Amino acid sequence: MQADSLQAFNDQRVAIVHDWLVVNGGAEKVLQALVKAFPHAEVFTLVNFMPEGSMPWLGRHLVHTSLLQRMPFAKRYYRQYLPLMPYAIEQFDLRGFDLVISSSHAVAKGVITHPDQTHICYCHTPMRYAWDMKEAYLKDAAFRLPGMESVVRKTLKRLRQWDYFTATQVDHFLANSHNVARRIAKYYRREADVLYPPVDIDGFAFYEGPRDDYFLAASRLVPYKRLDIIVQAFAQDPQKRPLKIVGDGPEFKRLARLAEGHDHIELLGYLEGSALHSLMQRARAFVFAADEDFGILPLEAQACGTPVIAYGRGGALETVKGLEHDNAATGVHFSEQTPQSINHALHQFEENAFDAYACRQHAERFSQTCFTQRLALLLASVYKPPIASESPHAYHH
Repeated sequence: MQADSLQAFNDQRVAIVHDWLVVNGGAEKVLQALVKAFPHAEVFTLVNFMPEGSMPWLGRHLVHTSLLQRMPFAKRYYRQYLPLMPYAIEQFDLRGFDLVISSSHAVAKGVITHPDQTHICYCHTPMRYAWDMKEAYLKDAAFRLPGMESVVRKTLKRLRQWDYFTATQVDHFLANSHNVARRIAKYYRREADVLYPPVDIDGFAFYEGPRDDYFLAASRLVPYKRLDIIVQAFAQDPQKRPLKIVGDGPEFKRLARLAEGHDHIELLGYLEGSALHSLMQRARAFVFAADEDFGILPLEAQACGTPVIAYGRGGALETVKGLEHDNAATGVHFSEQTPQSINHALHQFEENAFDAYACRQHAERFSQTCFTQRLALLLASVYKPPIASESPHAYHH
């Protein structure tokens, strides 16, 4: 097998298992890279509710869904079927494949494989709401029915047990960051090689022109992204630095209330990729407050030549080079998820100069080409093709 190419897999039967297809987020960008790397692969996913035509790159691949696809109200409430997801993922029949790659942040790695198959899990994160984010998840749920929290706690305990057991059935783990590799070691007691997710560097053109005066934040507007502290920081800013926020989600109304009376803060809602790209190119800096496993948006900003002000935890420590890198810095880290910490970082940002070319150069280390080359090297080191292929054809659901 060639260490620098995936063409050696053309004769292998490959199955790619993905948790669910509902939104086109970071996990789906990895899925896109995987199906491009394995053009004959078949895809297995719990549910597929993506609008037709929204993922043209998936069109030529056979996509199998689970029994959850046909459950009542699954399109809107698929997450409520979490207790059934382990059972549903185990029902896929993968006997017809040589190599199984699961792209997992929830239950995909729990798919059942056989001794003559190799199962490689690309782990975006161990299931956060069952492990380290359990208490935050339970708090945000705000249960109204008596006894419901106790029921959910017991469900999450069973889910952790299942999650730990299925980790023992994976042949090899790939982690999307050193941050996640440490969490895999903590919760699963397994080692993992690091393979950074692919960033569409070519889709975010470098811009060396003059910058506008605003700062930019963008993400799905959900609680753990912590857009609230970004809004509060800029609302408290005596200099009234302009802030633009791109995104939509359940936190939109709350953020709008926090921004009331502060004309220098704009909530722009959801914008198409080209519009977001244009805003990234001209922003003074991209502001990112989430504790992410990896986080692609800060790298997309750096691909444009835009520095980043980011919370100094999780994946941002790997994707943003802080002030300790001197002339090679691509941004500033702030130490606490508080408005005061962000405002201190804004002050540090303005006291330093950042080179747009250094930002772009750093982002290029995470390109799709780098992803594919490293994937080929890692697979060459762990995958041994079957000597004889006598497996029956895959069962198509």
